[in-house]
Amino acid sequence: MGSSKIVLITGTSSGIGLAAAVAAADAGWHTVATMRDTGRGDDLRAAAERAGVTERLQIEELDVTEPDSIASCLKKVVAEHGRLDAVVNNAGAGFVGTVEQMGMDVIRKSMEVNYFGVVEVTRAAMPLLRESGGRIITVTSVGGVIGQPFNEAYCAAKFAVEGFMESLAPVAATVGVQISVVEPGAVASEFIAGQQLDIPAMIAAAGPYAPALKHYVERTVGAFRNAQTSEEAAAPIIATLTAEEPAFRVQTSSWARGFTGVKLADLDGSAVQMVTAGWVEEHQHHH
Repeated sequence: MGSSKIVLITGTSSGIGLAAAVAAADAGWHTVATMRDTGRGDDLRAAAERAGVTERLQIEELDVTEPDSIASCLKKVVAEHGRLDAVVNNAGAGFVGTVEQMGMDVIRKSMEVNYFGVVEVTRAAMPLLRESGGRIITVTSVGGVIGQPFNEAYCAAKFAVEGFMESLAPVAATVGVQISVVEPGAVASEFIAGQQLDIPAMIAAAGPYAPALKHYVERTVGAFRNAQTSEEAAAPIIATLTAEEPAFRVQTSSWARGFTGVKLADLDGSAVQMVTAGWVEEHQHHH
């Protein structure tokens, strides 16, 4: 393995995670590409082969909702490589529906995979990243900034992740760990296709919400037609992985910047970080 840096990426069986794993390996990182079910690794293996990066990519099992699974994966990484330089929290899942009809179980499930999973991976990785002066990059969503109709369960979890990471960033910085969130907009691989949604059945079951859901689906299918590719969305992740001074908040497209900018005048997150860094450091940095 030599001296190449080690990055662990969660949720790499498809979409942005798969693209980021291949791109990280291509950028010279030894990539530990994890997924809940390693039986779903064929697409990643094929993509790694096409890119000629098979040597630098290993597939490991990691279920972000199982603390034991996270611990044993990290233990294996340390046993094999002696270090960990970066984590990309990418694993997540979309949930479409509205609260009255989806019920609490679905909302809790969204929090487990999209929020608590990220927190647990982060918690487990912190000691290793402190040692290496590493970084954590978490894929959130423009839905972590702007709440989107029929995405209550998903956006709530992504909001939670953004709040968690924004709070942790200045504290982690004092021990040499850099934290960023990356916010994709619509990505072609995902969402309607990724969730195998039966749209007509959903609309038929939506009762009083059917007209709104119908409008939402029509609009969303249109938006996903003009979406970024997974590769385009992964590129800013790799840029953040290698940047000397990564921004706290990174959007993956000009559309995503415009959309989140409606809410975030502080686009790169530096104004918030400047304020809160002063709470945990001896003196404020003035640039």
